[in-house]
Amino acid sequence: MDDFKGQIRSLKVYGDDFWTFYNKQNKKVQARILWTIRLIRDIPFVPEKYLKHLTGTDGIYEIRVSSGSDIFRIFCFFDEGKLVILINGFQKKTQKTPVEEIERAKKLKNKYYEEKAK
Repeated sequence: MDDFKGQIRSLKVYGDDFWTFYNKQNKKVQARILWTIRLIRDIPFVPEKYLKHLTGTDGIYEIRVSSGSDIFRIFCFFDEGKLVILINGFQKKTQKTPVEEIERAKKLKNKYYEEKAK
């Protein structure tokens, strides 16, 4: 009696930045990242604890991953409604998200749309 109707959102990785970040992590962190991404893909309403709009940006979100005392962020944005584009990630070491990481995410998002328009 499984009422599961499949995934709510589709996910796609754009470029190499996400995979570079992901492959640098240990197996435990990788498993936690995949668990969080599946949660975002599969449940209708994602709590802010796992997915939050980045204030002051045009549609960039952060996927929030914790593993023990370590905190990680993966930037993403939505395209065509329910398509989530994963762009880059980093380990968060301070309370405030580093400006250079946000700028990198903005550039990757713009590059994605430029390439899509071609």
